[in-house]
Amino acid sequence: MLTLKEFKKIPEGKIFASGTLPNTPEGLFMTNSHPGRMLLWIAKKGYGNDWAIYCHWIENGKYFVETQGDKVTALGNIKTCISCTKKVLKLYRI
Repeated sequence: MLTLKEFKKIPEGKIFASGTLPNTPEGLFMTNSHPGRMLLWIAKKGYGNDWAIYCHWIENGKYFVETQGDKVTALGNIKTCISCTKKVLKLYRI
């Protein structure tokens, strides 16, 4: 569980978590196309005391996800990727 105290220690602009999940309703559901295809996601702290999660197909790699990935905006998907307190969740940049 990511707490506000821990979040404040993360340097600005740093990727602080990443993972892979299938493109399914039980995983990280981003599109009706390619059900079950694996997605790579990263969580990155911004420069305004905020953060966001980006994702794309796993074969594109972490650099692509960081620079050109799709922002995860659905609350359920955010919670699937990162377990955090309500205070940290409020800092998510939609």
